[in-house]
Amino acid sequence: MQQRRRGLWLVFAVVLFGLAAWLMLSGQGEEEAPPPPKVAFPNRLRPAERERMEKRRTYVMPAVMDAGTVAEQKPIRPSDPVLAALPRGKGKTAVVIEANAIRHSPIGEMLLECLMNREGAELERFKKETGVDPFQDLDRMVLTDDGVILSGNFGDERLKNLLSSRGATHYDYGDEARLFERQYERKMPDGSVVRRDGPQMGLWNNQMLVFGRSADGVKQVIDRVEGRGPDEPPVISESSTYGEMYGVISTEQLKKLFPQEQQELAARLAEVAENVELHVDASSDFAMTAQVKGPDADKVTDLGKSLGGALSLARMKAQTEGEKELAQLLDFAKVRPDGNEFKLELAVPLETIKQQLAFCREQQGAQNEKPQEASPTP
Repeated sequence: MQQRRRGLWLVFAVVLFGLAAWLMLSGQGEEEAPPPPKVAFPNRLRPAERERMEKRRTYVMPAVMDAGTVAEQKPIRPSDPVLAALPRGKGKTAVVIEANAIRHSPIGEMLLECLMNREGAELERFKKETGVDPFQDLDRMVLTDDGVILSGNFGDERLKNLLSSRGATHYDYGDEARLFERQYERKMPDGSVVRRDGPQMGLWNNQMLVFGRSADGVKQVIDRVEGRGPDEPPVISESSTYGEMYGVISTEQLKKLFPQEQQELAARLAEVAENVELHVDASSDFAMTAQVKGPDADKVTDLGKSLGGALSLARMKAQTEGEKELAQLLDFAKVRPDGNEFKLELAVPLETIKQQLAFCREQQGAQNEKPQEASPTP
């Protein structure tokens, strides 16, 4: 149980995004929504994001040794180790969640308040056992096809002791990493013992935690960071690191997100698109753009028209059936074609999010107003 609770705090960024997405599909209260305000969608690096990008170029690979001497080579520009860790090649998925930025956004502050009202005690326990404060030490989370990468401050000895506990095999790897290979044993009714591998983990330079399905997968991530990987560029470039969430989703992964009744549309998407580039701005409103690209401009255009028509029908249906909140949210759903690509835009205004989260504060207020029960007299 404690392991599951530790995982809860390590994936706090995912909770934030999941709750924000949930707001698009649920409602609290029956007050009529105000006229739709304007929402700014993410489309390029803003000055603060460009500055953030430049500050993250912190890692310089060690000089190559040749017969005991340093080989002559051109100066190497420092790199962002998180971007360097990302997979290479087509058909790959990598989504970066700027956990620290979301934490300090208006949306993040409200969601954090709700979360702390219910799980504050568990957070304190997690901090005490690991020395890691997710709200201060966690910077970014990366979701890939093969696992999860966390960046931040992970140098506390309590965390290292926890990773190496319960018989985990741990050893140094590469220039700056330490790997932790865990195995679990289960005694069967016939007396035999079944062993299986647990999550494989790597700690790089006290600033990056890598979780993978296999030790080889974790090593591949470390190799890419330290310059031993393929020469291909990462699936996310520096110029695409705008928003509080961004990345590339393969069409194969995207197909899995479609419900059964929408598999025909999912199949068309997989046939037409090479991948989908995603950007979410949560600095004020919750605004998302999904950019769909493909080699055949006509097929991409047709797919965009089909998707736009489906959104229009859904909007009209919501209006006809009196679902005012859903209709308002669909007002922000647009498809914008542009040659061999199109952008899908979705948004939830900040004021709508405040209305949806009002129930959390009301519940906490009601709890605070309850009279404290007197302690029994010994």
